[in-house]
Amino acid sequence: MRDKYDVVIVGGGIVGLGVALAATKAQKTVCVIDRDARANGASIRNFGFITISGQKAGAHWARARRSRDIWAEVADLAGIQILQRGLVMPAYRPEASDVLHGFLATDMGAGCRLLSQDEAIKKLPPLRQGGLLDVLYSPHELRVESREALPKIAAWLEQHHGVDFRWCTAARDVTEDGVVTAGGMVKGESIVVCPGDDFSTLFPELIASRDLTKCTLQMLRVTAQNMPAFASAMMSDHSLARYEGFSQLECAQPLIARLDAEAAAIRAAGVHLITVQSADGSLIVGDSHSYGPQPDPFARADFDDLILQVFDEVLDLPARKVTERWCGSYTSSATRTILVERPAQNIRLVMVTGGTGASTGFALAEQVIADLYNPKSETAKALA
Repeated sequence: MRDKYDVVIVGGGIVGLGVALAATKAQKTVCVIDRDARANGASIRNFGFITISGQKAGAHWARARRSRDIWAEVADLAGIQILQRGLVMPAYRPEASDVLHGFLATDMGAGCRLLSQDEAIKKLPPLRQGGLLDVLYSPHELRVESREALPKIAAWLEQHHGVDFRWCTAARDVTEDGVVTAGGMVKGESIVVCPGDDFSTLFPELIASRDLTKCTLQMLRVTAQNMPAFASAMMSDHSLARYEGFSQLECAQPLIARLDAEAAAIRAAGVHLITVQSADGSLIVGDSHSYGPQPDPFARADFDDLILQVFDEVLDLPARKVTERWCGSYTSSATRTILVERPAQNIRLVMVTGGTGASTGFALAEQVIADLYNPKSETAKALA
């Protein structure tokens, strides 16, 4: 371990690891500090789904596109298996079909196309054909297993880029000289704090002054006999009414109104549908969303039932069963997609405020390092 680093990072989740990667590319010495033995928060409790289509138009969508390219590079170098490519979005309501067509007409629809029913079934064999109106395919998405990918990224950064990791080390304070831990000061020229949904340990007054809350989500692992292979990830009509890249389109308003009227319980629970497949054939299915000042540790059976109701509307998998359940939490905001604060010239507080860390964190990290070391660059200006 060094006496002093160019960049000291608090937080070993995907945003912190992204900052470490960006800093090493800038030829900086790096130390990552995390209170746990490994990444254990939102970064591993998600779908492992690097989502492009559906991200909020503009800067955040651009971050997702850039992050996807970095993921493809890192996966190869760090030995991470890409389990699925692309995204299939079936529409079962005329209003949802209108959203797919409206999305295709935007710049975000570049490279996407409508599938024939036969093409859609080939990618997702259990897809219900009755009532299926249109299917949009995006080729941009990647899917990895988060709980395996994050440790592999950390090991690769340590072994091939000389990043020092101080796991099981709690950061107690941040000064312009470095990070104060239980084991003493870790000195740094620059400090980047990536606290996830921890609002109370570092810069609590600053965080409290911003429009932030916490989102608790529930997710499921589903298995079935003779589970077919899913070539791509999948969303549903409910996803089109939730993800800002779709829901903020003018043509999405009739779909939102219809779902509010006919699926009030599903909408109130924040349930939509993403389904991805793991290497063992099982499916990760989710999710619900509830908001408040702290994560709720108690999973609700009725939320699981609502998730499975939406799942069964789209996929025909007889005798499917749930083998695993878990909760996750992340920082959320109704008015922003990221929060980057500058408590001092050499300190940055960095949070993704909407559950899209896996999809946008790598690009955000590049922007943060540029903001610290090359603030006049176009990359740094993208934070504005």
